[in-house]
Amino acid sequence: MKKFHNALLILTLGVGSILFPNLSQAQEIRVSARLDSTQILIGDQVNVTLEVQKPADIALQFPETAENLSEYIEVLKSSPIDTLIENNVVKLTRNLLVTSFDSGEHRIPPFWFRIDMGDRIDSIATNELSLRVYTMEIDTSKGPTDIKMPYDAPLTLKEVTPWIMGVILVAAIIFFIFYYLSRRKRNLPLFTMPPKPKEPAHIVALRNLDRIKDEKLWQKDKIKEYYSQVTDVLRIYIEERYTIPAMEQTTDEILASFGRQKDKPGVKTLENLRQVLTLADLVKFAKYLPLPDDHNLTLVNSYFFVNETRPADIPEVKKPEKGNDEDGVEVPLK
Repeated sequence: MKKFHNALLILTLGVGSILFPNLSQAQEIRVSARLDSTQILIGDQVNVTLEVQKPADIALQFPETAENLSEYIEVLKSSPIDTLIENNVVKLTRNLLVTSFDSGEHRIPPFWFRIDMGDRIDSIATNELSLRVYTMEIDTSKGPTDIKMPYDAPLTLKEVTPWIMGVILVAAIIFFIFYYLSRRKRNLPLFTMPPKPKEPAHIVALRNLDRIKDEKLWQKDKIKEYYSQVTDVLRIYIEERYTIPAMEQTTDEILASFGRQKDKPGVKTLENLRQVLTLADLVKFAKYLPLPDDHNLTLVNSYFFVNETRPADIPEVKKPEKGNDEDGVEVPLK
C-alpha cells in the first residue's frame, strides 16, 4: 500500500510539472512591504518599502501608485524602481513616502503585482500593513498661553545665491579694470599667448646647414664667412644639445668638454668635429685658403656630427649624400 502511495505521488508531481511548467518559477518570486516605523505623529512622514525578488526571465509589473493608499493615508512621493541583479536573480525596490492627518489605527491593504509567466498572467500580493497615528497630547492642567511672535526663518542658499553672484561679478569687473590699466601702463598686451614649443636643436642646426649649403658662399669668395657660419651653427647646437658653452670656448676646450659628458659622441664623430673646427680656425685666424674639396668635406662632416649626436628618442634624419651642383663642386644633399 505504501509503495502505491509513493508511485501515485511521483505520478502527480510529474503530471504537474508537465501541465504547470512555470509553477516552480512562480514560487521563486517573493514580494514584501514594510514600514520604516509603524507609529507616527499626525502629519509626520514615513516610508513604505516595496521589495521584489524574481528570476531574471520573468516579467513583473509594480502596482500603479495612487494618491492614497487608504482613506486616511496619502502618498506624497514615489521613488523610481531600483534594480539589482545578482546570480540571475533580480531584486526590485521602490519607496513610497506617505503621511496621515487622521489619528488612529490605519490599515494599508496588500500591494498586488502582475506577473507575466509567458503562457499565462498571474498576480502576487504583499502582506498587509498597519500604521498607528497619534495626535499631540494637550496639557489641560495649564491655562491658555499668549500667541508667540513670528520669527524670521533663516536664509536659504537659494536666497543668498544672487547676492553672492553679484559680489563675485563686481569683484571680477574691478579686477579686470585694474589688470587692463596695469598692462596698458607697462605697454603690454592684454592677453599673452603661450610661447611656441622650442624646436629640437638638431632640427634647427640642420635647417641652418641647408641654408648655408644653398647660399654657396665659398663660390662667391666668401670663404671666411662660410666657415664662420658653419662653426657658429655647430657651436650653438653643442650648447643646446650638451650644455657646453661652446660659443665661449676654443676648439681644444670644446673637444675636452666632451670627455666629461656621459653620452659623449664616438671617436669618429669627434674626429669629424675636430676637422671642421680646426680648419675653420685656420681660415679665420691664419688666413688659410682651403681646397674646394675641403669646403664640401666641412659641410658633410657638419651634417654627420649633427645626425650622429641627435637625441636617441628623436627619429633619425636622413644623412647627406654627395652630389654635384651646377658648377661641378660636390655638395651634400639631404
